[in-house]
Amino acid sequence: MELELRHLRTVRAIADTGSLTKAAATLGLAQPALSAQLRRIEKALGGTLFERDHTGARATPLGELVLERARVVLPAVSELQAEAVRFANATGPLERFRLGGTHGPLLGGLVDRIATANPAAPVSTYTSWSVDEIAALTIDGRLDFALIGTCGESPPPLAERLVWEVVGVDPVFVMLPEDHPLAGEKELELAALADQCWADVPGDGCFADCFATACARAGFTPVSVYETDTSSVVHLVQVGRAIGLCRATFPPVPGLVTRPLAGAPLSWRHLLGWHPHSPAADAAAAAVAGQTRTAYAEAVSRSPSYARWLTENPRFGLVS
Repeated sequence: MELELRHLRTVRAIADTGSLTKAAATLGLAQPALSAQLRRIEKALGGTLFERDHTGARATPLGELVLERARVVLPAVSELQAEAVRFANATGPLERFRLGGTHGPLLGGLVDRIATANPAAPVSTYTSWSVDEIAALTIDGRLDFALIGTCGESPPPLAERLVWEVVGVDPVFVMLPEDHPLAGEKELELAALADQCWADVPGDGCFADCFATACARAGFTPVSVYETDTSSVVHLVQVGRAIGLCRATFPPVPGLVTRPLAGAPLSWRHLLGWHPHSPAADAAAAAVAGQTRTAYAEAVSRSPSYARWLTENPRFGLVS
């Protein structure tokens, strides 16, 4: 039998879990099948890789040697595969632009600016609630640029493998019907909304935890939080079912108003990301970053109340 990558993954799984039973569950195999596979691997390598007893499995000196090599080989092969996918999907920065983003207010503006600046280059988009998914597609070369948001100062996904630039920082505002008793206030104390239900869009970051923490500091626990798509959030606010949580750059909606929370207890960073070795990004990153900042500035200008708020809160807004 010749040694294959799947055999190295098997050895690593056993070492990482410390048990054939746990490794079998991790690999999706039956424990007897994994035991038989390990015997074949040990026969091919000429010796025992693990000492096994009722406490688990521990690597022998030969096993440690194999694990040492596996921890070098497996990541290298994974990177080779990712690099090959990027190369196969890269067609040059002037031929097309593939943009990925979460469901935020800036993606449409960025598409418009790129399409205007590059009329001969098709622009495609892919949206997802998951910033991890968007980042992974950018790593794989299936997207050229990723436009995402992160809560507060939390790091963007795969920060060690992608380049991320902060475009702007928004406070999180609340969205109310224009006839709500508090709609006329310049800003709202979070505690004044303690008896309200809430609505926001889902995500895989820490925003839900940060919101719960902000509410706890204000002395209450939210009655309920509806996580749903943007249109449904707007509808729930319109019918008086919930107060919406939104970025300050959320576009105006007839019949609704957005208001800042006193002290800006929650914030949202808009980021543009790309793979540092992407052929498209190498040639277009600076231009796309500039277009993204312009799209952000235009989003701010569409909300005069937010533009005025920024003059008193300069730590937010466009990051140059």
